[in-house]
Amino acid sequence: MPDNTDAHIATADVLTLLLHNQHALAAAIEEVALWARTTGSSETHENAVTALETLDANASAITAGIFKLRS
Repeated sequence: MPDNTDAHIATADVLTLLLHNQHALAAAIEEVALWARTTGSSETHENAVTALETLDANASAITAGIFKLRS
């Protein structure tokens, strides 16, 4: 199977943009989580923290995939 370097680069570029979006969403969710905690909504805070943990785990996997595509 031939190595399609252009396709790998394009895929890595798109994944990088999606990763940047994911980081921006995580920052927004973190702000909501902090606001929820300060207003006494502990359940909402915990749900937001769980979402942040999922985003973090997925960001690590996406980053690894980007590195593999670029190598």
